Amino acid sequence: MSGFTRKFNLFTFLKLPAAWWCGVRLKYLDEQKAIATVTYKWINQNPFNSMFWAVQGMAAELCTGAMVAEQIKQSGKKISMLVANNNANFSKKATGKITFTCEDGHLVAAAIHKTISTGEGETLWMRSVGVNMDGVVVSTFNFEWTIKLKA
Repeated sequence: MSGFTRKFNLFTFLKLPAAWWCGVRLKYLDEQKAIATVTYKWINQNPFNSMFWAVQGMAAELCTGAMVAEQIKQSGKKISMLVANNNANFSKKATGKITFTCEDGHLVAAAIHKTISTGEGETLWMRSVGVNMDGVVVSTFNFEWTIKLKA
């Protein structure tokens, strides 16, 4: 785990305590890809002996949001970010360790460049796919992020 991911997980503890206590952790982040994990346990269970859908959503969103936040930071500009919409598909019970991966960094870079050059807000859809320890997809989340230069 890099120094950045450790710092980001500390940020999660301080600013997103529900995600931290449920076991959501950022494992990898670069300009193109982010990976977060969460393990099924008592605190994040549902009555059906699997992981609560909202916990999966926290891990999925963390992948996308970490990439947006880091690229905004690297731009050196004051840019706001907010999720406007999301949707999800659940294809298998989530048990064990679930790994969420987002590989949409190129979309973030393009949206940030455009909002800086035009001064207009931008939206982008990012996908985060969760797989179990056998590599089987358990859920897929899509998040519509909005970004805008701060006045």
